Amino acid sequence: MNVSQPEAITTLMHEHRVIEQVLDAFERCTSQLASNGEVTRATIRGFAAFFRNFVDRCHHGKEEDRLFALMVELGFPRDHGPIAVMLDEHELGREHTRVLSAIGEGEGPLTDEERRKVGSHAGAFIPLLRAHIRKEDEILYPMAMQALSPDRLVTLARDFDAFEANVMGAGEHERYHALADELIAAWSPAAKPVGSCCHHAVTAR
Repeated sequence: MNVSQPEAITTLMHEHRVIEQVLDAFERCTSQLASNGEVTRATIRGFAAFFRNFVDRCHHGKEEDRLFALMVELGFPRDHGPIAVMLDEHELGREHTRVLSAIGEGEGPLTDEERRKVGSHAGAFIPLLRAHIRKEDEILYPMAMQALSPDRLVTLARDFDAFEANVMGAGEHERYHALADELIAAWSPAAKPVGSCCHHAVTAR
């Protein structure tokens, strides 16, 4: 990673690497599901919790409430162009996550219909989020680094910390990082835990 990359962008890109590893694990999980293998409702609940809280509330929250808002303030359009595409894809991801969450919160073994729904939504959500991450890494974040002054980027990193504390709450980032490590270990045996995002320390729960 470029050593001159601003801390705020480094944090977002490291979160992308965490998300990609969990997507790999989720793909392996749903492959087992498709082959009529055993997958518990608790497993689906765990993946849904990660997507709902780490991906959407934490990562997308920082983007929408802090980075995108700052870029719009500097003149980037919100209703068309790259930011509009990212916002639309965030909402598409939420639709898939809502279905997965509802299934995860049910009771008893997964029904055949629930297994089908998990496979269908995962089959759409996984490539959507992978492509979304590439677009942000390769297009949107470089645009942000070019447009924002060094001082604004330093302030943005502090804004991310404030978002974590005031919106997510103390310890929430670390809790879902730990959940990511659990999911990766359970479904991607060859993968190593990705560790903390930038300056956030992972604490065992």
